[in-house]
Amino acid sequence: MSDKNDGVLGAKVHEQLKKLGIETPFDPNKIPDQARIESSFREIMLELGLDLQDDSLTDTPRRVAKMYVNEIFRGLNYNNFPKCTVIENAMGVDEMVLERNITMNSTCEHHALPIIGKAHVAYIPGTKVLGLSKMNRIVQFFASRPQVQERLTAQIHAALCFILETDDVAVIIEAEHACVKTRGVEDACSDTVTSKVGGAFRNPVTRNEFITLSHK
Repeated sequence: MSDKNDGVLGAKVHEQLKKLGIETPFDPNKIPDQARIESSFREIMLELGLDLQDDSLTDTPRRVAKMYVNEIFRGLNYNNFPKCTVIENAMGVDEMVLERNITMNSTCEHHALPIIGKAHVAYIPGTKVLGLSKMNRIVQFFASRPQVQERLTAQIHAALCFILETDDVAVIIEAEHACVKTRGVEDACSDTVTSKVGGAFRNPVTRNEFITLSHK
C-alpha cells in the first residue's frame, strides 16, 4: 500500500456507502487475477477474428489487463483509497471551499465505454478542514471503477460528508458518455449533469452561490 493511500479509512468509507445503499455492486475482498483477465480478453479478441500474431495486437491482452487492474478500475480496491488526514479548523473558516473543474474519467458499467467530464466539489468547514488535493483524489478514486454517474456523484458526496463529519457538502458532475455518443442514439452533442447537495447547500442562496462559482 502506498503511503498516499489509507486502506483503513477506505474500509470505513465502504461500510458507510453500504449503509446508505450507494455502494457499487462488487466484492471488495476480491483480488483481481491479472493473468486471467489477460487470457479472457485474448479470447474475446480471437472470437472477433483478430490476428493476435500481428505486431500491433499481440500484446493488447496484457496491456488491457494491466490497465484494468492498475488504472481505470483501481477504485475497486479500497486499499487504494487516498489518505485524507483532516486538520482542526484553527482559522475558523466558515465560508465555502470549492474545488472546481476536477478531471473526472470513468467507465460506464453498462457498455464499458468512457465517461469523461469534470466535477465541482465544495464544503463549508465545521471543526475540520481537508487538503484541497484530497477532493481531487476522492473524485478520481470513485471514478476509477465501472459506474453510473448518479451513483458516482452520491459516493463522492457521502465520502466527503463522512470524512469531514458534516452534511455541508455539494457535488456537481458534468460528463459526456461515449455510450451515448458512439452507439445507440449516437448523439454527439449532449452531456449529463448530476448533483448532490446537503446541509447548508440545501438553502437556495448557498446552492445558487455554489452553482454560480462553479461555472465562472
